[in-house]
Amino acid sequence: MNYSFFSLLGLLLGLMACSGPQENQNPEETDTPVGQFIGATGEVKLMTVDPGHFHAGLVQKFMYEQVDSAVNVYAPEGGDLQLHMQRIEGFNTRPDEPTGWETEVYTGSDFFQKMLEERPGNVVVLSGNSAIKTQYIHESIEAGLNVLADKPMVIHPSEFPKLKAALNLAQEKDVLLYDIMTERYEITTMLQKALAQKSAVFGELEKGNPDNPAISKESVHHFSKEVAGSPLIRPAWFFDTEQQGEGIVDVSTHLVDLILWECFPEEGIDTTEVEVVTARRWPTELTPAQFEKVTGLSEFPDYLQKDVSDDNVLNTYANGEFVFTARGVHGKVAAIWNFEAPEGAKDTHYSIMRGTQANLVIRQDAPQNYLPTLYVEPVGETEDFEATLRTAVAELSEEYPGLNMRPAENGWEVLIPEEYKVGHEAHFAQVTEKYLEYLVAGELPDWEIANMLTKYYLNMQAYEMSREAGS
Repeated sequence: MNYSFFSLLGLLLGLMACSGPQENQNPEETDTPVGQFIGATGEVKLMTVDPGHFHAGLVQKFMYEQVDSAVNVYAPEGGDLQLHMQRIEGFNTRPDEPTGWETEVYTGSDFFQKMLEERPGNVVVLSGNSAIKTQYIHESIEAGLNVLADKPMVIHPSEFPKLKAALNLAQEKDVLLYDIMTERYEITTMLQKALAQKSAVFGELEKGNPDNPAISKESVHHFSKEVAGSPLIRPAWFFDTEQQGEGIVDVSTHLVDLILWECFPEEGIDTTEVEVVTARRWPTELTPAQFEKVTGLSEFPDYLQKDVSDDNVLNTYANGEFVFTARGVHGKVAAIWNFEAPEGAKDTHYSIMRGTQANLVIRQDAPQNYLPTLYVEPVGETEDFEATLRTAVAELSEEYPGLNMRPAENGWEVLIPEEYKVGHEAHFAQVTEKYLEYLVAGELPDWEIANMLTKYYLNMQAYEMSREAGS
């Protein structure tokens, strides 16, 4: 068969067009290369490792278009895994907005190595025993996997160099290591941060001193509580600070993160710019009956005996506080664990940012019906303050429609529509969505990486100082 030159040329161009890139191709029909994300449906595939903490389940309380419904779980057989699977099943079968997760579980003793070998996914979710979490993080990053980790990512100073190495290695391998900072998404905290940027209202952030810091954050938690509508059963190891971490390195992670995030928006704070000034720790006492209520165990395990007093009371060092400076600004964090909240109460949060013209205060006690409430309390002259504050609230209403204000005892309360009060459990979805955005971007902002390292550096320094003080 004979072809003219132009016929052959047309045939060749047609073949090239078919084999070349297709700009209009649906991204959902393409395979995403490892470590590269484009926002396609189901391109993110989760691998959950040893989900000993309920936060692992809360990552899956809702579904995400970008995340595949098939999730692989690698964990040892036991109660932690059973509780995790019950939570996922509860999400799948709830009457309102049921999820559709499909879980494949591997329970061999080599579960972590099996995950690294099989690699059915591209994002490792870690929320469990903190004693080995830093090692899991480092090995996952070393294997070229992205990691979404619950706090704390490190609980002992000896492990800090490993976390630092993992953060550096993640950048070298173009994978993302990110910790789950849910408290950034609490609406009162978001508005506290936003108002602190309104100099006409707030003025400038004070520097403060050790006795009267510029910013303080106190978080009160309870061992006995409900999660997803059911009484929370905690693993016994949660009460071992060598496995869970002390309060001064655990919940404090959130509080230090918020201080850096609010005081220095999108600015990376180096470890050379911070210093711990004071630190102390103290235990929470649990009776055998209280321990049984939250774990289901009638006796303290052998590994907790080191913390059991002669009168058979468990002393767990879940409480800690410390003062530090960041670029000369004094901040204070306090993490407190009680056994059980008062009737009608929940975990609480207190925060104050002190400005030259006003203090921004979050209270969550009985007068607030145990709901976080934001107040703006002027200092000094107040003649034109109300009008200035109303202007600022109106400006913020462009992003958060419905905001308002009303007089309070020492100033004004910021009135926040209910739609923004989504609750702690929903914040896990918001963090996950932010992480998905970063995956598509292909990197974390420099300030996120810098502050991730610095907050854990501060926690480790506070850990050591609290012991030197003999508390």
